[in-house]
Amino acid sequence: MLIKICGLFKNQDIDYVNEALPDFVGFVFTKSKRQIGMKEALYFKQRLNSSIQTVGVFVNQEISTIKAIVDMGLIDYIQLHGQESLDYIKLLKEKINKPIIKAITIDKIDTIKEYVGFVDCYLIDGPRPGSGETYDWNLLKGITERFFLAGGINQDNIQEACLTGCIGIDISSGVETNGVKDINKIKHIVGVVRNAKG
Repeated sequence: MLIKICGLFKNQDIDYVNEALPDFVGFVFTKSKRQIGMKEALYFKQRLNSSIQTVGVFVNQEISTIKAIVDMGLIDYIQLHGQESLDYIKLLKEKINKPIIKAITIDKIDTIKEYVGFVDCYLIDGPRPGSGETYDWNLLKGITERFFLAGGINQDNIQEACLTGCIGIDISSGVETNGVKDINKIKHIVGVVRNAKG
């Protein structure tokens, strides 16, 4: 079971994940309260433990923008959180040799088949990504594609989340207190996921 801590945007966030050692961290390069720029991402990347892989989160952004971030060595994975078409993803793969995670909201889960063979993994989120709201995880039954679970995951439901058939957990607000990352919550969540039987 893998664990990704998303939305790092403060210096202390890097200290926290360096201590907890999740598998992945997410840098948000699109409009968000957790958005960072390339300069910040470079500084964070340089301070980040080399065992932790970085994921860049994008929403309907120009491929040239993503390529510039990749060329700076800032990210190991590309996560697409918008309405990116299959043609867009094909072009992205031609331009950039990085694994692609395609985020799909649970209310559009039927579209997952459109991307099979063209993305490396999925992230399945609630109907309002970034809201921190959970949803009916029973709707995930029968999904055979590899996916990360996101949306409303926290200390109270993390064990249940690990039993949904996902390969990993993606969490942001669930490891925050008053809108900022909380070291105790991060360590707790990472510990639970590490011990999960999935």
